[in-house]
Amino acid sequence: MTLAVLAVDDVPPALTELSRLLSASPEVSEVSTAGDALSALRMIQNGRYDAIFLDISMPGLDGLELARLLARLTEPPAVVFVTAYEQHAVAAFGIGAVDYLLKPVRAERLAEALARVNRLLARQAPQEAPDTMAALPVEAEGRTRYIRRTEVHYVEAHGDYVRLHATSGVHVVRMPISRLEEYWAAAGFIRVHRSFLVAIDSVRELRSDSVGGLLAHTELGDVPVSRRHARDLREKLLLAAKSGRLDRR
Repeated sequence: MTLAVLAVDDVPPALTELSRLLSASPEVSEVSTAGDALSALRMIQNGRYDAIFLDISMPGLDGLELARLLARLTEPPAVVFVTAYEQHAVAAFGIGAVDYLLKPVRAERLAEALARVNRLLARQAPQEAPDTMAALPVEAEGRTRYIRRTEVHYVEAHGDYVRLHATSGVHVVRMPISRLEEYWAAAGFIRVHRSFLVAIDSVRELRSDSVGGLLAHTELGDVPVSRRHARDLREKLLLAAKSGRLDRR
């Protein structure tokens, strides 16, 4: 990811050079600057920064004190200290600094610090839960076969079982249709009848049967649609058509 960073130094030439180096990095998308710690604190409270590159020796609130304040925030930026003094390194890492750069800053050393920031942010990013229902195991003749959800056009209830009408055939799985509806709703399967679910992007058109009932036509057959679910189906088909989802299968 590219980073929004804040550079803080009370010495204007040093701040200009640090800003130049950060702006030249492909890892950085935005560079803001502050000439003292209090200004930096206000900017962080009012904005969103992935990392702060922070001098230590500054008048008033120094860099170490600012870092301690930032550590109290719910989502603090990553802190990289940039200083001319080696003796603060232990204190800096004790606060939780990602890196500690000595002036004058070399471009390759700055690149290492930015890479460390990116690795830290990647670890902190919320991870999506694995989609454990993207495929269902089907037992038949002593063998287990996994049927991908993307193969399935519609689902038919059969007591405590469901029949998956898929491109590879019809497969029976022991699971109530109500439970499968919960699992697959986010993937675009909707209830159209007491006994049927259909994948929205599998519906090619709506048809009328011989007695005036509504059918959702798929490549694998027609699915009955009850009056109770007809309006919801039409609305979801319209939304899917506008977003281009009906062209995916």
